Amino acid sequence: VQLQASGGGLVQSGGSLRLSCAASGRTVRSMSMGWFRQAPGKEREWVSTYRSSGGNPYYVDAVKGRFTISRDNAKNTVYLQMNRLEPEDTAVYYCAARDGHVITSQVSRAGSYDYWGQGTLVTVSS
Repeated sequence: VQLQASGGGLVQSGGSLRLSCAASGRTVRSMSMGWFRQAPGKEREWVSTYRSSGGNPYYVDAVKGRFTISRDNAKNTVYLQMNRLEPEDTAVYYCAARDGHVITSQVSRAGSYDYWGQGTLVTVSS
């Protein structure tokens, strides 16, 4: 399985970006897909997960109401729509995937995911 993340860039505070994670080798429908981020000097942080079973996605509190994860089965791609961006959102964003289901208590653990993309840099200026 390969994951290709794209869509990062430089945006002003309050702006929007949409990240894409294109998967190959497996369908996104068969995997639980997550987004993580790592800010300079900080540990990697879980952002959001869309489980293989569908249903309501999961978000870290800091992005609830601003970020939306979605899945396009036809394009075999997962998206992270990021609105009302803040300087604190500046980070390298990584997409991750797990074969099959992930239980709720494990969605935020990096170790729950089997595959990782290369990361895309998001910079939010104040």
